Amino acid sequence: MVVNGVDESRQSNKVRIAKCILDCKEISKAEIASKLELSMPTVFKNIKELIQLGIVTEGNEYQSTGGRKAKGLSIVDHFMYAAGIDITRNHISYVFIDLKGNLLCQKRIRRTYENTLYYYEALYENFACFLKESGIESNKILGVGISVPGIIDAQNQMIITSHVLKVNNVSLKNLSQLFEYEVYYENDANSAAIAEFADRNRDAVYVSLSDTVGGCVYINQGVYTGEHYRSAEFGHMNLVRNGTKCYCGKKGCADVYCSARVLSCHGNGSLEGFFDLLQAGDESAKKVWEKYLEDLAVLVTDLRMVFDCDIILGGYVGGYLKKYIMDLNKKVVKLDPFDNDTTYLQTCRYEREASAVGIAMRFIEKYFDMLL
Repeated sequence: MVVNGVDESRQSNKVRIAKCILDCKEISKAEIASKLELSMPTVFKNIKELIQLGIVTEGNEYQSTGGRKAKGLSIVDHFMYAAGIDITRNHISYVFIDLKGNLLCQKRIRRTYENTLYYYEALYENFACFLKESGIESNKILGVGISVPGIIDAQNQMIITSHVLKVNNVSLKNLSQLFEYEVYYENDANSAAIAEFADRNRDAVYVSLSDTVGGCVYINQGVYTGEHYRSAEFGHMNLVRNGTKCYCGKKGCADVYCSARVLSCHGNGSLEGFFDLLQAGDESAKKVWEKYLEDLAVLVTDLRMVFDCDIILGGYVGGYLKKYIMDLNKKVVKLDPFDNDTTYLQTCRYEREASAVGIAMRFIEKYFDMLL
């Protein structure tokens, strides 16, 4: 079918081929034809167009799966870029990623959130300075993604509610108008999950262990948001019956026992300070950490019972967990009556700025979907 002068079947093949090259990092024409079940003439024609557009480059010979040396095709990483911004209670993070999703540069500034034009103008001005410092040409920016802690209505550019930022029903359109680029908003946990789920072809659950506990459910290569954008509010699953009161009003929520605040309050308000104490062998820190892992093990086991898929632990605490994952694994195995191992339990790939990277990736994905 031809729509607006574009043959949809050709368009689809070009998108599929470009995404195949992106996913494989480097691949030959013959391997693309085999992988996508396309004829060689179709592959040749589309590759030629992608090279002419400047998106794909043909590099040196490499050993393909067929045994013969072939020229490897790869995405030109510096062709276009995307920006990501992560808003937290006390900081703003900025990143740029290239067309391959590589993190090129990052910047984090201390700035307490407030729903004022003054705050939004400062956010934009710092972005403009960051862009200038990066050396990236402004006309090569595909868009700006902004991640926010809370329940987000992306279509209407609104924060429905955010306990972290202490706001409800806030329009972000004034912020969007400051940028000369398309702007997209998403929940911070969902954004971080997008970064973590890149290149995955398996279902997974992402758990964000930050100042609040949240998460994301990734099913059939897509994020499940729920009917009211409230899916994966893991922090408000009941962990301890009649336990400590949560900010939501309930008692015993996972947020009370598994958020980063549980640890940082024992590190003079600093998560890094807590882990410094733990590393130094501080007995009080060791007791706090032992209890934290026990509570986290209960949450992990509950999620495994519900979803029966991989679980990725991220957020502020996730960045520190790699060193301690075996201790957590031992506690999880004792609670899980069905699994003999915990290979499904993984730590995050991005220890910092996962939300900013993930929200920027939205524009990379959209760019490939819209190839002409």
